[in-house]
Formats: sequence, C-alpha cells, structure tokens
Amino acid sequence: MGLLAREDAALVVVDVQEGFRPYDSFEGVARSCAKLVEGARILGVPVIATEQYPKGLGPTAPEVGLGEQPAIEKTVFSAARAEGFDLHGRRQAIVCGIETHVCVSQTVLDLLAEGLEVHVPADAVASRHRSDYELGLRRMDDAGAQLGSVESVLFELLGRAGTPEFKAVQKLIL
Repeated sequence: MGLLAREDAALVVVDVQEGFRPYDSFEGVARSCAKLVEGARILGVPVIATEQYPKGLGPTAPEVGLGEQPAIEKTVFSAARAEGFDLHGRRQAIVCGIETHVCVSQTVLDLLAEGLEVHVPADAVASRHRSDYELGLRRMDDAGAQLGSVESVLFELLGRAGTPEFKAVQKLIL
C-alpha cells in the first residue's frame, strides 16, 4: 500500500441521504464528505456517489455538495455491485458515507477483493450506533483498508504545499 495519488484515486460517497439525517453523527459526516467532494474536485479526482433506495431514504443531502452530479441509485448494499458503478480505471478508492458497518464496509470489502487499494477516512463515515461504527471500522481495517482522516487523505492527494491547489484545500480543512 502506498500513498494516495490523484491520478490513481477516485472518491466514493456512499448513501449520505436525507433519511439518515436523524442520526446524531449525520451533520459531522455530511460536512466531512463535503470537504472530500470539494477537495476531489479541486484536485481532479473523480467522484462517484450512490443512494440506497432513494424513494424511501430520499436524495443525497445537499450539503454534501454534489450539485447537479447524479448519484447512482441502488438497492444492493455494496456500491461496487450497483449497476453503473465505475471507478474510471482508478486503482485507489477513498470511501466515505453511511452506514459504516453495512454499505460502506461491504463496498470496501468488494473493492479490496477486486485488488484495489482502499482508504477510509474514519471521520467521514458514520453509523446510527457507535458500536456498529467501531465494528465496521475494525472489520475494514482487518481486511486491509487504510484508515485515516479527511485531512490526511486530502494532504496525501496534494503531495506538496505551495501550490494553488494546496491553498484551496487548506481552506477546506481550517
């Protein structure tokens, strides 16, 4: 496992939908995912977003910042198994979203099984219950995912300071 590289990475935003807004962790994870989405756009990293059964759980929360980008609708838990899911030939995936122990972990496990390098910013994933969040993180870590934070992921993608991209990303995290 190496450092993230913007030319090799894709960001996968899993199910940060209105139906999960009652979760205590929702606001924080939506904010963290928004930082990753904006950082990915600044750095030219593709963003792939999914929505689990949007008829029941609603659309992606607007604060995530997808704008007009459509999300992939799914009823399978793993985003990697959803029709239309495509990492555009990237070998690294950064996975964030809801629920850590279900859709996020199943996505991560599938991507690892495909031979991809997977990074999970722990501050950009959430579950309804703290114990599910912790178990989900442990399972992904045990399977070989690289755990980190939004800040560590964005700075790895940057690789250096003193660039216009650095200044733009720095504003996101401060």
